[in-house]
Amino acid sequence: MAGKTVPLYTVDAFARAPFTGNPAAVCPVPSAAEDFPDDVKMKIAMEMNLSETAYVHPANSAETLQSAQEFNLRWFTPTNEVNLCGHATMATATVIFRALGNNNTELKFNTLSGQLKAKRDGKLITLDLPVNPCTTEIPEGLDGLIKEVTNDLPVQEIQYSPGTKKLLIRLRDLTSRASLEGLAPDISKFMGHHNTGEVKGVIVTVKANGEVNEDGTPYDFFSRYFAPWNGINEDPVTGAIHTVLCDYWSKVLGKQEMFARQCSKRGGDVRVRLQGGGRVELAGQASIVLEGKINI
Repeated sequence: MAGKTVPLYTVDAFARAPFTGNPAAVCPVPSAAEDFPDDVKMKIAMEMNLSETAYVHPANSAETLQSAQEFNLRWFTPTNEVNLCGHATMATATVIFRALGNNNTELKFNTLSGQLKAKRDGKLITLDLPVNPCTTEIPEGLDGLIKEVTNDLPVQEIQYSPGTKKLLIRLRDLTSRASLEGLAPDISKFMGHHNTGEVKGVIVTVKANGEVNEDGTPYDFFSRYFAPWNGINEDPVTGAIHTVLCDYWSKVLGKQEMFARQCSKRGGDVRVRLQGGGRVELAGQASIVLEGKINI
């Protein structure tokens, strides 16, 4: 393994311009035979120190990164492998489409969350992901964590996504976007309040109150996401949480198509379309910001 060099990209996903949205690293591997061990994947993810590093290779050994339509895809945070990552899937599709010159209009990714799809539509990349429903059955012993997350902001409802182990905290409708953006919990205390493994991330969300983006498109809801249990204090823009939020807000708003913004400092817009059969489409733009090689 010593002296081996592999290509590496960083891509800002759900971003209209570089240095916004959510950055992910992407390592495209020519074939399964040239793949490298999990401990090396973990070390690269730690070195990149981004919320996710994606590893992808063609599912069929006879095909290339440039010609294949079906791929095997995995995601690693700086501390562990995860079952689903939307923004790193968008980043991976962007590298395959734009940097590697793959001319297919749709890509299929075999993952720990089943087969995911990504297609290009002009400037947008659209992901087909599984919906992760919420329930009102909340794990016990979360009062301290909830108070730590929300400070003094009023809470309207709390739900839980058992499939993703994410806690969803909805603030009262009169809470402003600015109040959500100004929320400054002490994230270092989260795991002290809860570390049983039942919660691996906390979503804080609020209904939009007439706000629009720079193009004049009205938002439906806003969110922020904290996941120190996965080595991520705050994720800038998270595809996976929108597989949870789409289920929740669709029921609240009575809508199948929604426009959302994740209100981290980098921030990003996400177009959401709830499909039949337990699927959701998430669409956004992405920007390749770095291309190079890493020595392993």
